[in-house]
Amino acid sequence: MSIKKKLGLGLASAALGLSLVGGGTFAYFNDVEATNNTFAAGTLDLAVNPTTIIDVSNIKPGDWMPRTFQLENNGTLDISSVILTTDYTVSGANLGEGDLGKHIKVNFLRNEDKSGVLLPSNVIVSKTLHELKNMSPDAVKNLSHSIFAEKSGLKAGTKDKLAVQFEFVDNGQNQNEFQNASLKLTWTFDAKQTAGERK
Repeated sequence: MSIKKKLGLGLASAALGLSLVGGGTFAYFNDVEATNNTFAAGTLDLAVNPTTIIDVSNIKPGDWMPRTFQLENNGTLDISSVILTTDYTVSGANLGEGDLGKHIKVNFLRNEDKSGVLLPSNVIVSKTLHELKNMSPDAVKNLSHSIFAEKSGLKAGTKDKLAVQFEFVDNGQNQNEFQNASLKLTWTFDAKQTAGERK
């Protein structure tokens, strides 16, 4: 290799080294700011008051039992719907194949706060407990479509009053199999959140 080429290669290497050293010591202005951000989730907190809607004994065919209770939104989020599911167990010595749930009827379950002046907001109309096992009505829906009633749902910090009437249906036939029988009813109220929105 000639001396010119060696000199040229040496100069190129030196220039490259200086550029790397110089690049590491380049000075500039800088200003950094940090932000503190929070995501806090709300709560869904539905309460039923009282927790026992009905506790009755010594009933007979033909008896009816009106009751009232409240659904309360004690959370921080609005509730869009409250889905009611029905389950029950029957016990008794003389039942055989009898199902007392087919003889206990909910004549109505009405949301008083969602009812209009002329049209009630009946969540349930004339259904036996046996039929209700296959249904899932919304207990806070305005079914009256009245402009005077509250809108569907349950806003945070509010409550709805509901009225219900149960009946031990007298079918006009021998119902002796239900003497001394009992039915344990479980109504489950499942609150659903409202749709997401811009915050």
